[in-house]
Amino acid sequence: MRKSGTLCAVAAIFLVGGCSLHQKADVRAIEEAAHGGYVAAINSNDVDSLMADLTDDVVYQLPGSPEIAGKVAVRKWVSDYFGAYRTKWEKTSIGFTVNGDWAFERYTYKSTDTDRKTGAVTTDVGKGINNFHRGSDGKWRVAVDGWSSDKAAQ
Repeated sequence: MRKSGTLCAVAAIFLVGGCSLHQKADVRAIEEAAHGGYVAAINSNDVDSLMADLTDDVVYQLPGSPEIAGKVAVRKWVSDYFGAYRTKWEKTSIGFTVNGDWAFERYTYKSTDTDRKTGAVTTDVGKGINNFHRGSDGKWRVAVDGWSSDKAAQ
């Protein structure tokens, strides 16, 4: 009996350890899909590509402005932004947690915006938080993106 109980305990330890490794791999895959897909959609500078990466009730919390809620309102803001600038964002995930159908991310960013009329280039650096939600189709989409510049307010 003692041998069997010890064997079961050892097997349970390996099973739990294996699950932990599996969960870490799953989190990394989700992070790559959610974070990577969102950054690629932003950098496409294509409104429809970015909209496909957002939930219907998405909320944007951008610096120096009231929050923008809902896909219709965010679409208008994105259309205006992409219309005025060619943008490139480098976002570095610095913390990613998954809980069921939700994922939460802290990130840092560097954005480079080129004015489409004048060619003037503006850069910014800062940090933000994304909340992702997994849809019924299995795709992870941004539900909330809130970011703030590290530059002093002027």
